[in-house]
Amino acid sequence: MIGVVYLGNNPKTQEKLKYIPGQMVRITNAYKDTAQLCTPHVRNEHFIVFYERSVRNEDITAITYLRKKCHNVYIILLTNAMTPKERDIYMKCGINDTIECDASVTALNKKIQFISDRENILFDDESSKHKILKFKIPLWKRLFDIIFSSIAIILLSPVFILTAIAIRLESKGPILFKSKRVGTNYTVFNFLKFRSMYADAERRLKELSKDHNQYAEKDTDQKEEADKQKSITAPLGDEAEQEMLTMGMESGMMIGDEEVMLIGDNYVVAESEFNKKREEENNNAFVKIENDPRITKVGRFIRKYSIDELPQLFNILRGDMSIVGNRPLPLYEAEKLTVDTSIDRFMAPAGLTGLWQVEERGKGGNMSAEERKQLDITYGQTYNFMLDMKIIFRTLFAFIQKENV
Repeated sequence: MIGVVYLGNNPKTQEKLKYIPGQMVRITNAYKDTAQLCTPHVRNEHFIVFYERSVRNEDITAITYLRKKCHNVYIILLTNAMTPKERDIYMKCGINDTIECDASVTALNKKIQFISDRENILFDDESSKHKILKFKIPLWKRLFDIIFSSIAIILLSPVFILTAIAIRLESKGPILFKSKRVGTNYTVFNFLKFRSMYADAERRLKELSKDHNQYAEKDTDQKEEADKQKSITAPLGDEAEQEMLTMGMESGMMIGDEEVMLIGDNYVVAESEFNKKREEENNNAFVKIENDPRITKVGRFIRKYSIDELPQLFNILRGDMSIVGNRPLPLYEAEKLTVDTSIDRFMAPAGLTGLWQVEERGKGGNMSAEERKQLDITYGQTYNFMLDMKIIFRTLFAFIQKENV
């Protein structure tokens, strides 16, 4: 159950809120009165508070008071453009979201509906926390992982030492390569591999992808259009966007009658253009280059025999992963799998090897992303000790990679 309260003195906003369908919006001009209105009278009663931005010091006092007194409110700041410093100050006070002061009735209503549909997730109360589904690895699987990884690390210690020496002798840079991956319950961790590329591989990738990428786009008109979209959405980098999503703040999602506009500190972009840009970035992440010169000679050897994957035994010992499970995904891939139909994929252990890896080899490597996702979901719903043993057995006979990429 969600109630809506407006705290402010803007007659135009008050008038628009009267036309929100199915809602009786209560209006106040004092934050202490608002706190009283937001006192729950029944279990799981929540409130959306539209707070009209005014004088900063007064706003800080009011928002801080509401956040302290009311744990069942979702505060939306009605504001125009803000500097990054101002945004940081208001977020630290406790606002959850922002929307333009002159937002239409449709935009206000869609914002309310968006929050209502996610009530059990967005509101910070104990009953909601207990409803969040989380995967917990079974004791038998965890014990097997500890025993298996410990024995494997001891037996393979000469391989670890020789590989580390070979990498260090051939090229400068760290012996281990760390990348952020998303595993069980959307947990982000440092994924370990032996470094198989030169230290400046990213720079080489930019130089090589245009000429050597076997999936590169040939149409120059499409390239020009992509560059144009890049200039529009350039300030949106992955780090800034991830920070915005992590903080749970849909910064200025203004929903007009015909088009959705995404508004941030230093950009305004239509949602359709934003999604197009994100799709281009995701596609560019899968650059595949034949006989890739970024890879060192040692790297080519350890990739062929999957030796580069051995440091993940420490991830397993540490509890980040399991021997058998769903492959932990890079952030840009996991970001695309947050819809309800994909959540089951992360309600299972992350693994060194898994169902789709052994099935894909049977298909000669020709398996779509959707097929992989469905196999991951299948494993998460049906895994057991015998299935794990079967996957390990098949992996031992199929670990040599045949593709020279």
